[in-house]
Amino acid sequence: MPELPEVEALSAFLDDKLAGRVVAGATPVSIQALKTYDPPLDALVGQAFDGATRHGKFLDLRLGELHLVTHLARAGWIRWRDELAKTPPRPGKGPLAMRVRLRGEEDDAAEAGFEITEAGTQKRLAIYVVRDVEQVPGIARLGVDPLTAEFTAEKLAELLDGDRRLIKGVLRDQTVIAGIGNAYSDEILHAARMSPFKIAAKLTAEEVEGLHDVAVRTLADAVERSRGLPMTDLKGEKKSGLRVHGRKGERCPVCGDTIREVSFSDSALQYCPTCQTGGKVLADRRLSRLLK
Repeated sequence: MPELPEVEALSAFLDDKLAGRVVAGATPVSIQALKTYDPPLDALVGQAFDGATRHGKFLDLRLGELHLVTHLARAGWIRWRDELAKTPPRPGKGPLAMRVRLRGEEDDAAEAGFEITEAGTQKRLAIYVVRDVEQVPGIARLGVDPLTAEFTAEKLAELLDGDRRLIKGVLRDQTVIAGIGNAYSDEILHAARMSPFKIAAKLTAEEVEGLHDVAVRTLADAVERSRGLPMTDLKGEKKSGLRVHGRKGERCPVCGDTIREVSFSDSALQYCPTCQTGGKVLADRRLSRLLK
């Protein structure tokens, strides 16, 4: 799933590519992905892009008074095309959800643009055309962005105070902290040497401060590694930069222990027993109680 660092890199890439370019056409291919109807999608035609930004894991492309907002969900992506296919896309079961065609440059017959795609059979991609980004329910509910000055150790302590949930779940809750998903929550907790099943409210002041520092550093480093990379390389950069997430059975790069996994109904987390749980192996949540 694209998380804060990847969406940040996508917004920077598109901010450069789209600046001043005019929309020649916007074709929906997966109707279920389009979550709004007013303004209509064809309201984008003739509008010029004037910026791209990020809200948590939401990508926001600005066109005058309109916003084309995308949440890439688990398997969505943006693919830039220097020359789009001439034939119109055909609705079906393929990955293409929307195609945005840009007006060709002067004396250039080729039309560039981008395609919003989603792999897999679980279609959760969401596309919105709105006049105000706060009209997107997920954006309106977002918590603090961890790469802003507002996200201090004191703010994190305030957010965790009284929260009886597991820290892994709190880090992933977009209404608490915006932009962190399954992968980077694993990475942050590993770097903080903290069990994913520690109760948030039980963190000491020292643990909260350490968790804050590690979270900011982990995300900032990931953003920096992705800076300037072409869109086609961002997924590979994310995977290569992860130390524990997605690396079940491999050796921990810090201590050499075997990276373990806990599976849930629709996801899994990875951790290092030596670094995070005092050597204890956490039980599979689907089969037995979790070790705290």
